[in-house]
Amino acid sequence: MNLILLFTDDFGPQGYQPNSHVTLTDRRFLHIKQVQQPSLGDQLKVGLLNGDLGSATVIACTDNSIILQVSLDSSPPPALPMTLILALPRPKMLKRILQTSATMGVKKLYLINALRVDKSYWSSPVLDAAEEHLLLGLEQAGDTVMPRIELRKRFKPFVEDELPAITAGTRALVAHPYHADACPIAENSPTTLAIGPEGGFIPYEIEKLQQAGMRSIHIGKRILRVETAVPALLSRLFPV
Repeated sequence: MNLILLFTDDFGPQGYQPNSHVTLTDRRFLHIKQVQQPSLGDQLKVGLLNGDLGSATVIACTDNSIILQVSLDSSPPPALPMTLILALPRPKMLKRILQTSATMGVKKLYLINALRVDKSYWSSPVLDAAEEHLLLGLEQAGDTVMPRIELRKRFKPFVEDELPAITAGTRALVAHPYHADACPIAENSPTTLAIGPEGGFIPYEIEKLQQAGMRSIHIGKRILRVETAVPALLSRLFPV
């Protein structure tokens, strides 16, 4: 945890005010006490969810809670100009992908259906707990802005009715290792990237994505797991 994320409710009805005090008793307190082990007067890096970053001074610490005096004075890091479209991965993989995506600055994420997506994935508890995994990614990156997730359980209506508007004015790309162009050079421009399930999109799905304006790309001859492909592609598409 490189950032202690605070929530509006932590500050009570009045919300955040300069030099407000917050009392933490949950997993954030346990992490601070067990890992950071601060002394009175020490400063910790904090941020308000969907707000600014800043610092917090430890003014009291007991076996059950810690009290921080909070000052927020700087903006979170810029987001990637990226819309990520993922065929819904299996639950264990989805946890890691959500954290990685949030850590790398993705703010718009569509989870869609595809032929090779197991129907049981849509009832996974991981989807209900998606925000928890996104929070872990934000804490790792030192970011405060929560990504937005959209679920689309019907492939064809999404691709035909919504995707053209999503891709308009962006580099519209689908990761597909066959009959594809090499990954374009890194540039900080608006991008829409689609990544298929394990086993990839079937030819019909690729055709529909291409009809919606997406171009097939690859990053080499090796076939990657989705959880590996996501950070690999983001690193290739955007400057470090």
